[in-house]
Amino acid sequence: MSETKASAGPLVQVEAVEKVFHRGAEEIHVLANLSLQVPRGEFVALMGPSGSGKSTLLNLIGGLDRPTKGLVAVGGDRLDGLSDRALAAWRARHIGFVFQLYNLMPVLTAERNVELPLLLTHLSKAERRKHVATALAVVGLSHRAKHFPRTLSGGEQQRVGIARGIVTDPTLLLCDEPTGDLDRKSGNEILDLLQALNREHGKTIIMVTHDPHASARASRTVYLDKGQLSNAPVK
Repeated sequence: MSETKASAGPLVQVEAVEKVFHRGAEEIHVLANLSLQVPRGEFVALMGPSGSGKSTLLNLIGGLDRPTKGLVAVGGDRLDGLSDRALAAWRARHIGFVFQLYNLMPVLTAERNVELPLLLTHLSKAERRKHVATALAVVGLSHRAKHFPRTLSGGEQQRVGIARGIVTDPTLLLCDEPTGDLDRKSGNEILDLLQALNREHGKTIIMVTHDPHASARASRTVYLDKGQLSNAPVK
C-alpha cells in the first residue's frame, strides 16, 4: 500500500482561495486569499485557533466543499470545475478521511466498517476482502476484524477509522483531529501509525490538530488564523 510517484509539481495546490458562508443576510468570511502547496509524500500539520477555518480548508482539499473563489487542485485535477457527480467519484478514488470521533457504524464489525468505501468501487467481493485484510494488517488490527466497535478501545476504533481511510489506497489522507478524543498513550500510537504510513508507505497526509505534541510528528506545520496561513504560531 504505497503511493505511486507522479509528475513534478505539488500534489495539493490551493491558490487565492476564498470561502464565504452565508447566515441569513450576513456574510461570514472564513478563508481569505489563501494559498498552500503540499508536495507529494509530505506530512503537514495544520494548526490554529478554533474557528480559524482549518476544517473548512480540509473539506475544500478533500472535495467535500467548494471554494467561493480560487483554485483547488489535487494531483493535477481541478476540483472547482468538476460536477457534483464527478467530484464524488474523484473523492472516492483519491481521498481517505480520518475523523476525530471515528464515525464507525456500530452495527458493523471492524472489517465491514473498513469495507464501506470499497462499496463505491467496482471491485468484486473477493477483491474487497483482500483490500480490507491488507488495511487492517497495516494498522495492526487483523486479530480484531470480527469485533464490533463497542468491544474496541478508543485507540482501536481510531485504527479502524484509519484502515477505512487507507483501504482504497488513496492519493491523499486527510485527518481532522485524529487524536483529539484519545488519551496520550493511545494518541501516541495513532501518531506512530500516521508517521509509518507517511515514511514507509509514502502517504501524503494533511492533519488538522490543536496539539503541539501531535504537530511535532509532522514534517511541516502551517498555522491558520483569520483565514490566513503563516509558518509561525498564532500569537
